[in-house]
Amino acid sequence: MPNMSLKKNPMPSQEPEVRNKNFLEVALGYTEEMAVDEAQRCLGCKNMPCVKGCPVNIDIPAFIKEIADKNFEGAYGIIAKSSSLPAVCGRVCPQETQCEGKCVRGIKGEPVGIGRLERFAADYHNANFKGEPEKPASNGKKVAVIGAGPAGLTCAGDLAKKGYDVTVFEALHLAGGVLVYGIPEFRLPKSIVQREIDGLKAIGVHIETNVIIGKTITIDELFEQGFKSIFIGSGAGLPRFMNIPGENLKGVYSANEFLTRVNLMKAYKDGSDTPVKENKKVAVVGGGNVAMDAARCALRLGAEEVYIVYRRGEAELPARAEEIEHAKEEGIIFKTLTNPVEILGDENKFVCGIKCVSMELGEPDESGRRRPVVKEGSEHVIDVDCVVMSIGTSPNPLIRNTTEGLETNKHGCIVVKDESGLTSREGVYAGGDAVTGAATVILAMGAGKSAAEAIDEYLSK
Repeated sequence: MPNMSLKKNPMPSQEPEVRNKNFLEVALGYTEEMAVDEAQRCLGCKNMPCVKGCPVNIDIPAFIKEIADKNFEGAYGIIAKSSSLPAVCGRVCPQETQCEGKCVRGIKGEPVGIGRLERFAADYHNANFKGEPEKPASNGKKVAVIGAGPAGLTCAGDLAKKGYDVTVFEALHLAGGVLVYGIPEFRLPKSIVQREIDGLKAIGVHIETNVIIGKTITIDELFEQGFKSIFIGSGAGLPRFMNIPGENLKGVYSANEFLTRVNLMKAYKDGSDTPVKENKKVAVVGGGNVAMDAARCALRLGAEEVYIVYRRGEAELPARAEEIEHAKEEGIIFKTLTNPVEILGDENKFVCGIKCVSMELGEPDESGRRRPVVKEGSEHVIDVDCVVMSIGTSPNPLIRNTTEGLETNKHGCIVVKDESGLTSREGVYAGGDAVTGAATVILAMGAGKSAAEAIDEYLSK
């Protein structure tokens, strides 16, 4: 019998006053009983609107039915046909605007907890599967993938399954891209990411770290070494700043630097080689998921007060509703309709405050959101000793500056001809944040998947 409850099974989680002092995973995952009960809420719609909302086209009704029937390994097998990183996606995808946003059950209640069920199936597999994945027979063709983030890993995995000899070149010392340097441990444990990467290695994907394309080796040299096609999934790791006075003071970080120190370099651990100064009052400028991550990390590092400073209203916050809710529960203070105009420093050039103005929302801009305008006479100072700028990123210019004939746009993003990811260079494809600018993990994965299909077609001619 279907479960006609209007509400999802709630996700078990650490209590806010406990979790805001540790880096352990906040969400604890469904039990088998909860997963089966939630799966029974799915109506198995014939037109499958949820699948249309999934960038990697997972057969969602099919895997949920397997969970409802208690065939958990079968559910994982269905997901794995379409996704190279199911345990990751079940944790960090914005399901509310994608698959769950299309769910029929959401019309008169809450949608089916698709993301929570995907996480459950992946975690069950990881805990119980003891065998080795089957390694496909080689077709003898070499493909290079630049960047070991979500786009690159997905493209590499899909090509390896088709028999290609795939080598991933990663600039950092650890594979995973934003999954390891950007998303905190309490949202995405790094052991989960490593498990997914180990699975790709097991089917034949080679990963070379500490290789900077454009410095260590160029795209032209990769072709000379016998690679028949190249996928660029190098992300958007170049931080943006507001260009206001005081951004060069001690205690001002980009969100990329701050999160890399915390997540990749484990700055929160005693004896870390990459410490973050213990700050008492921290302002994070921005309202996206990265801003929420930075704010919640600052709190866990010991800050007494952490502010989200965002120039629009709460309704316009671009972060996931779940991340905003978790941040509030943990004690993050939201200063919406507030915009920084100067970062203040003391006599030693350390941050001692952030001067802001209050805003009000005017007419919609080109994005459809109401444009924030300054309230006259509203200047005020927030007392802080650290500022984290989280206002977006753009692609690093190194690859475009060292590659002849690679077209980019005014934002520095690589231009592609269509959804296949084909660039202006023959045999070179691109996808993810390197093309779109900073976006979501699952959209990057979708681009990597499309590019893998296109590369296979190109090399099969």
